[in-house]
Amino acid sequence: MSITVGRLPLTPAEVVAVARHGAPVTIDPEALAGVAESRTRIEALADDSVPHYGVSTGFGALATTFISPDRRAQLQASLIRSHAAGTGAEVETEVVRALHLLRLRTLVSGRTGVRPIVVETYAAMLNAGITPIVREYGSLGCSGDLAPLSHIALAAMGEGDVRVDGTMVPAADALAAAGIEPLVLREKEGLALINGTDGMLGMLVLALHDLENLLEVADLSAAMSIESQLGTDAVFAQDLMDLRPQLGQSQSAANLRAYLNPSPMVQSHKGPEDTRVQDAYSLRCSPQVHGAARDTAAHAALIAGRELAAVVDNPVVTIDGRVESNGNFHGAPVAYVLDFLAIAIADLASISERRTDRALDKARSHGLPPFLADEVGVDSGLMIAQYAAAGIVSELKRLAVPASVDSIPSSAMQEDHVSMGWAAARKLRRGIDGLARVLAIELLTGARALDLRAPLQPGPATGAVRELIRTQVAGPGPDRFLSPDMEAITEMVLSGQILAATKE
Repeated sequence: MSITVGRLPLTPAEVVAVARHGAPVTIDPEALAGVAESRTRIEALADDSVPHYGVSTGFGALATTFISPDRRAQLQASLIRSHAAGTGAEVETEVVRALHLLRLRTLVSGRTGVRPIVVETYAAMLNAGITPIVREYGSLGCSGDLAPLSHIALAAMGEGDVRVDGTMVPAADALAAAGIEPLVLREKEGLALINGTDGMLGMLVLALHDLENLLEVADLSAAMSIESQLGTDAVFAQDLMDLRPQLGQSQSAANLRAYLNPSPMVQSHKGPEDTRVQDAYSLRCSPQVHGAARDTAAHAALIAGRELAAVVDNPVVTIDGRVESNGNFHGAPVAYVLDFLAIAIADLASISERRTDRALDKARSHGLPPFLADEVGVDSGLMIAQYAAAGIVSELKRLAVPASVDSIPSSAMQEDHVSMGWAAARKLRRGIDGLARVLAIELLTGARALDLRAPLQPGPATGAVRELIRTQVAGPGPDRFLSPDMEAITEMVLSGQILAATKE
């Protein structure tokens, strides 16, 4: 399905469709006409004898330097070439496509002053599957994601390298093969292509998409731990949740009730013979922690939605035709929530790892063998799976240190306070991956523990997940859970296959 790019904001689902699944884009003709109309204002300023920033002057600390008309095309090309200074590992294709798409949407807004050919070229590159090489380092999250966006623009000029179907080729060759003429930039266009927070926003949208799934998985994995460790579901009652009216907490508790009802295993130990007064915090407080993460994600989604409706450029062509400098390229709004999510993710993983550890400890697991081993003393059970979870959680805690509290001056002190939002987004992506792996380990542990409770049986939802893990990623024989394919389980978590099993 083609995604229409026009004056209306893109939805998160549309960003994911283009970035991750290669959906083609089309440009709204009415919006394209607006692009042509706003360009006339830039053309008029280009002919003015009075200097105008970005049109007839240099940039940043060189904003007072007047550029003669015969040098302005060179100025725009030089801007892109000098700013395409990224270094480090390649950024993932889905991130580059999100970056590319969101810059395209701003160009289509008619507020940047570019020519229609610029819009059409950016759309054609996306549809041809041309992915410019963007490097890990180069953005401070202020004046936009400068280096990453410059590498997109450089490729549109037919310079630098790109990937097509995974193969690195010169941009000029890729454009020629797709029948796309390289751009020759004119006044203001170089700035318009790079003054945006599109990279950090794209990574926020992708992270929120993944986190929506992982929050559901966290509730499911907690339910498996509670059930297999003979915990109680009474603490998740709705009237208890109503005493603290946090929306995320209530939703997580409702999920836990649904996963644990009806569960013969939970019912088996209700009654006077069960002398435990309260479960440990990692079991009992699961909805409180998971719910706080849900509410954090909801706040981040609110900010992302506003940003998807934003036009970030400097200078910008206003609706009444003025060309004005502004500071909307500062990434603070996005950087803050990226960091906030990293904190929530670290805590989600931390409580998950604690539930896993309880299952492996015979002193706390209520009758399960040490490390859930098949033959205690001969094999180590899931001991090292917990080690892996602990190592990931430790890294996630380090990644939770906010990037947005840092700032480092640049551009001869003109850009003297920056957001570091790109760095916040990069570490959040690593955090999402780490959380998925920690939850996969808890799911494996829960599935093994449920197996060891036989003849007691789990509820339908958790039982279905156990069967999925049994049949698709575990080995044969009674020790089938002890040599699992953890990459396969993690992929099932990220793809939604684990959650789908609960609905079959």
